[in-house]
Amino acid sequence: MEPVTTIDGRAIPFGRKNIDTDVIISAEWLKTISREGLGRGAFQVLRKEPDNLFDRAEFKGAPALIAGDNFGCGSSREHAAWALLDMGIKAVIAPSFSDIFSSNAFKNGILTVVLPQEAIDRLMEVAATDPVHIDLETQTITTPFQDRFEFEIDPFRKHCLMSGLDEVGLTMARGDAIAAFESVASAERPFLAHPA
Repeated sequence: MEPVTTIDGRAIPFGRKNIDTDVIISAEWLKTISREGLGRGAFQVLRKEPDNLFDRAEFKGAPALIAGDNFGCGSSREHAAWALLDMGIKAVIAPSFSDIFSSNAFKNGILTVVLPQEAIDRLMEVAATDPVHIDLETQTITTPFQDRFEFEIDPFRKHCLMSGLDEVGLTMARGDAIAAFESVASAERPFLAHPA
């Protein structure tokens, strides 16, 4: 997982409420276990709308998405986070998230930022024409117009995101402690390592 420290660039000013995981990535794209290529199917239904935000040149490669309340509701499909990552999205900013989506996003290295609706409204206005800056260390989002929005994040999630540690990475970081435990366990209970 890539470490997340700062995110700079355009944010897609999406803003719609109650976007479920089926809208983020429809069921027809769930036949794969690969994370690659899912960005093509992200928001497929909405991309059929004329002049949709997701296919506009000014938002190509945008690293952030600004959404409405209850983003990621619906099923628990991890493919939704994979599709956002494949689009290049590293952060989603919204007034609220589904718990399962927020967990899946975190485990895949996507920062979810909860801000009040007034801050979302201002960021939507700025994002229409200008970039935003997200700083995970200081837990702030700033704009070129001196706007500054502070956000809360669980300290463990912050550490994992900034260090680029997913669940496998967290386990590997404890490699010395695991090896020491196994060494002691083998010495104290050799019958476990060498069954009869």
